[in-house]
Amino acid sequence: MPSFLRHHAATAAGGADAPVADSAGNWVDRLAPSSWRPYLRLSRADRPIGTWLLLLPCWWAVGLAMIADRPRLVDLWIVVVCSIGAVVMRGAGCTWNDITDRDFDGAVARTRSRPLPSGQVTTLGALAWLAAQCLVGLALLLTLNAAAIWLGVASLALVAVYPFAKRFTWWPQVFLGLAFNWGALLAFVAHGGRLHPAAILLYAAGICWTLFYDTIYAHQDAEDDALIGVKSTARLFGDDSPRWLTGFAAGAVVLLAAAAASAGPDGLLARLFVTAGVAGFAIHLAWQLRLFDPADGGGLLRLFRSNRDAGLIVALSLAVAGLV
Repeated sequence: MPSFLRHHAATAAGGADAPVADSAGNWVDRLAPSSWRPYLRLSRADRPIGTWLLLLPCWWAVGLAMIADRPRLVDLWIVVVCSIGAVVMRGAGCTWNDITDRDFDGAVARTRSRPLPSGQVTTLGALAWLAAQCLVGLALLLTLNAAAIWLGVASLALVAVYPFAKRFTWWPQVFLGLAFNWGALLAFVAHGGRLHPAAILLYAAGICWTLFYDTIYAHQDAEDDALIGVKSTARLFGDDSPRWLTGFAAGAVVLLAAAAASAGPDGLLARLFVTAGVAGFAIHLAWQLRLFDPADGGGLLRLFRSNRDAGLIVALSLAVAGLV
């Protein structure tokens, strides 16, 4: 660890070994060096689901680009860049979110043990960690083509605005969707240097999917959010959430199917794999809807995390369809 960060970890109050209340017992708590733990917690390394949800639209886009064009050797590198980039840029986004939300987090039972409100990390230390992660992300981005680089730079505006969205709109999940699915556009452009209607439809499908899973997640904090005045779709929809979630799920499935059809899978086998992937995704979202209970905090978290599997179904089907 750089000496600057060691200093801030050592001098911050609260102790570097104090776990986050709703994520105790993870690999960071067990295996990471104690001086690294507060910074890894800032990056949510102890909660990999967010990295998966950022990465999966990128993998979708690589498969879709192979269907629309053809597999290219560069696709392997795009997968590597997106995989590492999802880790560091999700970490950077979470660090930025915690910097901007440190006062709100201190007022919510589930989040007051996070590194900044608990005093494990200073604000200056968090800013240094943010810069370090962004530099790694930039180095990865610069290995792609010029169009992808510019798209990557443009995404920073969405990342910067998102933490403030819940202060001025009931729809912060839209801003999260815009940011979290930007990789679908970037990865598609990295493949061939240009956008395609299929990529736009895929981006829209991802936004609907984000509205679906993050509304489920937001129900965990609905009561605390109401007390501190933070807005969310969970608070906006209230008891009407199942109907809205059904609409978001349907939108995600229909737009995903439209994206795949627009890419033009060639051959019966490719079409079968695409159809199976879309159907599997739809079945998974329907299963989540059946189990959705806004009063069951543990169940909400399990449903939210299960979206990794929903996204992997799509990623695998599109990749195989692109290759065959």
